[in-house]
Amino acid sequence: MLALCIQAAFTRSPLETDLMQVGRFLAVVIILGLMAAGASPAVAASRGQRVCLNKAEQRAAVASHRAIRLSEALKSARRHSRRGELLRARLCHRGDGLVYVLTLLARNGKVSRTSIDAANGELINAR
Repeated sequence: MLALCIQAAFTRSPLETDLMQVGRFLAVVIILGLMAAGASPAVAASRGQRVCLNKAEQRAAVASHRAIRLSEALKSARRHSRRGELLRARLCHRGDGLVYVLTLLARNGKVSRTSIDAANGELINAR
């Protein structure tokens, strides 16, 4: 009798195996759900991260005069002695407004990132 109890404690029944598979499946679903929630724009905005607009949203923002054109933002950056070849430009939410985040490559090979207020073209910061 003792031997049967010990054997039962160390062997898995088919029901236990099925429950373990269901448990693994649920764990994977929960982890994927948490990862998806962490990547959502609402969560990113609440953490203070930038949420950038796609191309259609950018065109709509410029057409509705919520944002200046990219060429104007680049001119503004150059007026503030931020010269270089434009590598990347993003139009992103920041607080209640929009900002252009410009990545520039200077002639000396240094990469800099500049933020321009998309409403009025003012320099916000440069790194």
